Amino acid sequence: MICPLGSTFFGLTLSYRSSIFLQIHEIVYHGNGGYDWGTVYNMPIWLRNYTFNSIQEYHNKQQEEYEKSNTPQQKSTKDIFG
Repeated sequence: MICPLGSTFFGLTLSYRSSIFLQIHEIVYHGNGGYDWGTVYNMPIWLRNYTFNSIQEYHNKQQEEYEKSNTPQQKSTKDIFG
């Protein structure tokens, strides 16, 4: 049943629910087996946000290091010919 006044007081918006479930999925998937769905779902919000941000920062650093190591280094002609 949809409230004729629009949004009701109780309940979460669809976009907020989607973001919560995406965050839970990312923590469980990228947590390398350290978390299960129920544990993450029942975490305090501040702890879940901290965990998500920590994992995200770690993977961003890993990606930067990977890209840096796979970028071909250009040598100047001075380096080549002495």
